[in-house]
Amino acid sequence: MIGTCLDAFFVAKQMYSFPVRPFSSIFSINIGFTLFVLPILTTIFIQISKTLSAVSRILFIISIGICASIFEQVAESFGLFIHSLDWNHTYSLFGYMIFFSFIWKVYHFMINKKEY
Repeated sequence: MIGTCLDAFFVAKQMYSFPVRPFSSIFSINIGFTLFVLPILTTIFIQISKTLSAVSRILFIISIGICASIFEQVAESFGLFIHSLDWNHTYSLFGYMIFFSFIWKVYHFMINKKEY
């Protein structure tokens, strides 16, 4: 849900667009990514993060941010993204780091809440 809202916000601000996307007449964002790819990656992230120490988890989150920034540029070269001149791929680096840190905090909070 967070990813969908962020995509909708940045598309509305014309920071980027998705020229190739499912149901393009209905959605301005790539709904396939936000409904399938991001939840699958988030699930994988949680499963891996559960096995890591705090330091390893931080390094893992940094690695995800770096990979997201790189993959975004690759997707752009394939025509899946169009970014405005104001866009900086560092936004994705830090954006994904913040996103997955938040996901981990929420997951950790929910797990600890169940123990009561």
